[in-house]
Amino acid sequence: MLQEIETKFVVGTETPLITLSIAASDAVKHILNERNLEGYALRVYVAGGGCCGVSFGMALDNNFRDADSVLEVNGVKVVVDEVSIEHLHGASIDYVNDPERGAGFAVNSPNAHGHSHGEEGCGCGGSCSCQN
Repeated sequence: MLQEIETKFVVGTETPLITLSIAASDAVKHILNERNLEGYALRVYVAGGGCCGVSFGMALDNNFRDADSVLEVNGVKVVVDEVSIEHLHGASIDYVNDPERGAGFAVNSPNAHGHSHGEEGCGCGGSCSCQN
């Protein structure tokens, strides 16, 4: 839902570092309030990777490092470490409530690509299902 996304932090001239939907920011605010976690932020990071791209993790954190990028999006403080930032540039985070898969956060990043596979399949030894 394009109208729900508000960008608060821009790197360079036009590409936002991270966008957070209204649903995602509301969900984070609710969790922080419910758990009485004043001073905490949503940390988004690279949780793993492989030939099919990277996967992201999220945590509530109040331990910020000098190398972290800290921004505010829709009233939520978002923290990204120096390694993860290149994979998250231009990413959007949404909160979805799918009746079949359940509720949760979804990160969509244009920089989380893996390599494409030929007819021979994946040679990395991992068990992934890549879609080209």
